[in-house]
Amino acid sequence: MTQLNFTTWDSLLRKYVDDQGRVAYGRWQQESLPELEQWLTAMSSVELQKLERRDAIATLLNLYNALTIRQVLYQYPIDSIRPKFLGIPNWLAFLRFFTKTVYTLNDQSLSLNAIEHDILRQQFLDPRIHFALVCASVGCPLLRPAAYVPEMLSAQLEDDCDRFINNPDKVRYDAASNTLFCSKIFKWYQADFLTVADSVSGYCDRYYNAAQLPASVNVVYLPYSWELNQRTSS
Repeated sequence: MTQLNFTTWDSLLRKYVDDQGRVAYGRWQQESLPELEQWLTAMSSVELQKLERRDAIATLLNLYNALTIRQVLYQYPIDSIRPKFLGIPNWLAFLRFFTKTVYTLNDQSLSLNAIEHDILRQQFLDPRIHFALVCASVGCPLLRPAAYVPEMLSAQLEDDCDRFINNPDKVRYDAASNTLFCSKIFKWYQADFLTVADSVSGYCDRYYNAAQLPASVNVVYLPYSWELNQRTSS
């Protein structure tokens, strides 16, 4: 069985991702795409079913984010993973970004959707993964500038939740109207959050620092930005 080694992936993230989760795609494409490819190839023989839970989750989170970045690097320069043709969103190309096979893990063909929905959500259900999976868009969680590692996984996921829910671009409460404005991630994956909380607001209240959220609030979902999460310089 291949030994888990996230060192290369960790060093690439530290080099090309800033503390705001923005990626220097241009530099990465020019300097280190082969290094990313080599790491993904080395990881392809990992036998997921033989891993402990935290090892498997860390592996899948790292692979999802790495494969997403690789897809962007193949196409860069782009402004969004949701391309447009004559000003109209190309929904087929957008869907294929998530549904096409992009990797083979120990002879299992995987798309990004397969990693997220068929494995992580079905076999290792933990709502915190939704703040760790990053599809290269501004509306996504901030990309962590370091690899997920099994021995720190729970602390890393807790930090991801805290960072997401206390980012006013993703979650904010207006007391005057008793309205909780939330990322659409909470709408799309509401069923996952309700496995551990009574409501979306109840889940947010676990981490939200600006105020204690009332038991009953109006929930409004914010527009989701598919703009590329790229750095504008260096």
